[in-house]
Amino acid sequence: MATHNLLLLPGDGIGPEVMAEVVKVADWMGKEGIASFESETGLVGGAAYDAHGKAISESDMKLAMDCDAVIFGAVGGPKWDAVPYDVRPEAGLLRLRKDLALFANLRPAICYPALADDSSLKREIVEGLDIMIVRELTGGVYFGEPKEIIDLGNGQKRGIDTQVYDTYEIERIGRVAFELARKRGNKVTSSEKRNVMKSGVLWHEVITALHKRDYADVQLDHMLADALGMQLVRWPKQFDVIVTDNLFGDMLSDVASMLTGSLGMLPSASLGEADKNGKRKAMYEPVHGSAPDIAGKGLANPIAMIASFGMALRYSFNLGEAADMVDKAIANVLDAGLRTADIKGNATSTVSTVQMGDAILAALQKLK
Repeated sequence: MATHNLLLLPGDGIGPEVMAEVVKVADWMGKEGIASFESETGLVGGAAYDAHGKAISESDMKLAMDCDAVIFGAVGGPKWDAVPYDVRPEAGLLRLRKDLALFANLRPAICYPALADDSSLKREIVEGLDIMIVRELTGGVYFGEPKEIIDLGNGQKRGIDTQVYDTYEIERIGRVAFELARKRGNKVTSSEKRNVMKSGVLWHEVITALHKRDYADVQLDHMLADALGMQLVRWPKQFDVIVTDNLFGDMLSDVASMLTGSLGMLPSASLGEADKNGKRKAMYEPVHGSAPDIAGKGLANPIAMIASFGMALRYSFNLGEAADMVDKAIANVLDAGLRTADIKGNATSTVSTVQMGDAILAALQKLK
């Protein structure tokens, strides 16, 4: 049984609380002989700033570069609102993505039948929803240069952010989307704003050419990003795999997440290029933020964090059966009526972070 090396970066707010539930699952898998994990724990975000004066230390970055997968909690909070921009908590997350070259962000939006009534949309619109949003993560407006604020004098300033994409960046994220679609519903929707953005024109051209050349067996549709946002809340089950740029992927995946009832339910994976041995740098994190208002109260939903670990089993360690078991355990717990506060709905009572984690672990034991 191979041993997989994890770097745990709990971060801020509820991050340490939900990370503790992942550790329980990983330890159980080791005891059951399903997979062996060794882990080190580092600091990121506000916790790293408090300790080192930066959003992630060089020593923890080295651990991230050397491990098999980074498991990331959450960063940020009002405590660090006044710190300099380049060392703000979110800078640690951006550095991890950039230095590990994690260009492909996979964000599933799945509506469990037990939670269909918790969505803001009607049950028939969201029940059975299963979308995968593939977001380009290391290019576009978040990383483009120049990025600056210029003093124009006379009390006027100009803020500049640059949206920039090269052909290879668009093509490699397109390949990820098409390959995923072949294992799912065999349909890709590519989204940009080619009507007003030159980068969107190039995106459309590159995806179209890639499809014609290598993936003609996959259905391809194109949809402007604003129209896609509207369609996500009108008829979301029309989509299978959505591929889009960094900015639109950020926004559209948050829209899709709320179709499922709660941000606390949704995992994500960020993947780099495969090396000659098929291994990728990778980071797995819940979609939700640090939620400082409930930190330390035992109210956080650990499902997204545990499901993110499930994605690590699938995409980093080729443990598809174990990943399926994690997904099934989560579904079984929800079917049994257990709810944290964020997904309470019409339930008469809720469980704590630890109780939800224990319930998922018990469900895993039954499945085993």
